[in-house]
Amino acid sequence: MYTRTLSKPDGRSLRLYSRRPIPETISSPPTAPQGAGANSYLRWHPLRREWVAYAQHRQDRTFLPPAEHNPLAPSNDPKRPSELPVGDYDVAVFDNLFPTFSTHATAQPDEIVETRPAKGACEVVVFTQDPSQSLGRLPLAQIELILEVWGERYADLGRRDDVQYVMPFENRGVEVGVTLHHPHGQIYAYPFVPPVPATELAAQLEYKQQHGCGLLEHLLADEVKDGRRVLYLSDEAIALVPVCARYAYEVWIAPRRAAPSFADVTAAERAEIARALKTILLKFDRMWDKPFPYVMVVHQAPTDGRDHPEAHVHIEFYPPYRMPGRLKYIAGSELGAGAFTADTLPEAKAAELRAVEVSLE
Repeated sequence: MYTRTLSKPDGRSLRLYSRRPIPETISSPPTAPQGAGANSYLRWHPLRREWVAYAQHRQDRTFLPPAEHNPLAPSNDPKRPSELPVGDYDVAVFDNLFPTFSTHATAQPDEIVETRPAKGACEVVVFTQDPSQSLGRLPLAQIELILEVWGERYADLGRRDDVQYVMPFENRGVEVGVTLHHPHGQIYAYPFVPPVPATELAAQLEYKQQHGCGLLEHLLADEVKDGRRVLYLSDEAIALVPVCARYAYEVWIAPRRAAPSFADVTAAERAEIARALKTILLKFDRMWDKPFPYVMVVHQAPTDGRDHPEAHVHIEFYPPYRMPGRLKYIAGSELGAGAFTADTLPEAKAAELRAVEVSLE
C-alpha cells in the first residue's frame, strides 16, 4: 500500500492511498470556506451511564447536493471546490469538515451534569473516485485496500492519548440518513469506549476468563457446525446471519481467528474478508433488485492502552428499520426498553440470502 499525506488550505489532513506509487504532482484541492468553528462537547447521562455528544454545527453539513456540486468528486477547479484532488490514487481519507469529535474541542461547563470536551477525531473514507460505484461493486483488490486503510487508521488514531476506540462504519441510503450519495464511509475515534462495543467486550472478557477461549470464536465454530445460517466460509473468514440476530438480514463478517483489530489481520485473512464482504453486498443488492440500504460497523479492540485478548474484530450489518415491507420497524419495546422482538427467524433470512447467486468476478 502506498500513501501520501497532504494538508488542506484550512489545515485539515488529507491522506491518499493506492496500490501504485502516488504521483508527487498531486496537490491539495481548493476547499469551500468553512462556516462557524466546529466545537463539540460531552454531557454525562446519569441514568444510562453514558456520554452524549452535542455538535450543533453538524446541522450545517452538506445535504444531498446535485451531482455537479458533489464535494467528494475530485476537482482542481476553484469554481467547484472539492475535498479530493484530481490524480491517480484509489482511496482517500480526510478530516471531517463537520466532526462530532475533534482535537480542538473545548469543554462547556454545566451546573447539573458532568461535561467534557469531545476530543477525538472524525474522518471520511472515500472508497473510490467514481460517484456511480458502490462498495460492493468495487474490485476485490480495491476492497482489500479499504480494509488495509481501516487497519492503518486504527493504528494511527489509536496512538493518540485522546482516543480510546476507533470505529469505521458506512451508512448507505437515504433510509438511514445518508447526506452524500458518493460511496464513502467514516471513522469515529472516540475518547471513550462506546456502550455497544463495551457491552460486547465485557461479555467476551468474562467468557475468556471462564473458558480460556474467545466467545465470538466459539460462536462462529458452532455456527459452522450448524451450517444453516452461514453465507460465506473459507479457512480464514466467515459471513453469517447470527443465531441471535435482532434485525432481518443482519449479517456478521469476521476472521475465523480471533484477531483483535484490522491492524492485526493477515494478508490472507484480509483477502478472504474482502471476498465475504463483496459476496454479502452483492447478495443484498440482487435480492432487492436495487441498492440495499444499511448501516455497517466495525467492532474491534479498544485503543485505551490496555491489552484486550478478548476482542475479535468483526463487521456487523444493520438493515434500516424504517423501510416498509419485509424489514422491521423499531418502536416502543426496542427504543424504550432495549428489548428486541424479531419478526423473522435468522435461519429463514439466511436461507433467502443463500439462495441469491452472485459472481465476484
